[in-house]
Amino acid sequence: MKKWIVLVIIGIIVVIVMSNMSYEQQTIVPALKDLLKDKPFEAWLSQFEIPYWGKIISVETRGYFQFLEFLIRKATHFFGYGLLAVILYTLYRKLKWYFPIVLAFVTAVVIASLDEYRQSMIPGRSGLAADVVLDACGALTLLLFAKLIVVVFKKDSVQK
Repeated sequence: MKKWIVLVIIGIIVVIVMSNMSYEQQTIVPALKDLLKDKPFEAWLSQFEIPYWGKIISVETRGYFQFLEFLIRKATHFFGYGLLAVILYTLYRKLKWYFPIVLAFVTAVVIASLDEYRQSMIPGRSGLAADVVLDACGALTLLLFAKLIVVVFKKDSVQK
């Protein structure tokens, strides 16, 4: 159980550290320009337009590398908070708390909300409700997947 507490603490520290960084400190555009000089999938990615914060984000409006970075950053939100929620769920299950999946989801959404609020106070960053929704979707998706795995493996262990 201690390792799950440590993982939760590490997860929260990662959120705090990433929140404190300005966009300039976090950007991966230079690395993308080095790694993807030939712009693979540019034609395919050019099909997509994503409404976000009152703007349309696309290859056309942002450029290939900035659009790719946007997708990576949003995927990181989705999977990062999803992973944090699964770690919380595992901890709450080990603690034998009631409704661990609900508690894990609520905890992840509260952390995401506090993180976005905190980001709104950092120069060059913005705290967006849309990111909290994305974080919540990631948490819910990975929690449901984790619950499915728990149910399937419980059935397997009972049948053996």
